[in-house]
Amino acid sequence: QVQLVESGGGSVQAGASLRLACQASGDSFSWYYMGWFRQTPGHEREGLAAIDRDGTTSYAESVRGRFAISKDFPKKTLILQMNDLKPEDTAIYYCAAHTKSYASDLASFALGRIRDDEFQYWGRGTQVTVSS
Repeated sequence: QVQLVESGGGSVQAGASLRLACQASGDSFSWYYMGWFRQTPGHEREGLAAIDRDGTTSYAESVRGRFAISKDFPKKTLILQMNDLKPEDTAIYYCAAHTKSYASDLASFALGRIRDDEFQYWGRGTQVTVSS
């Protein structure tokens, strides 16, 4: 069982930056396939970014060039650095993990299509609000 706890959300103005963190439990953090998702009321969950065991990353087109996913191995923490935030980035942001090391659907991963059915464990989310 892997527990995930997100932090770092908040309310900012458009153009600002935020850094989300996801603290993970377990002894095999470096092996986890991990990702970030977001969701707004009435909409499906959107995959934003993912990182595999080798550190290979994948980004949705909506955030590519603005967001960066990384792992802080000593702290067992998944990071999402978000720059140039826009009002349409307002959502609840979720961290997710799977104990496998890589995405199963490599074609989707390569295209930046982060599938939520590729993940076993989910955090409770952190709210990000961006005002214009």
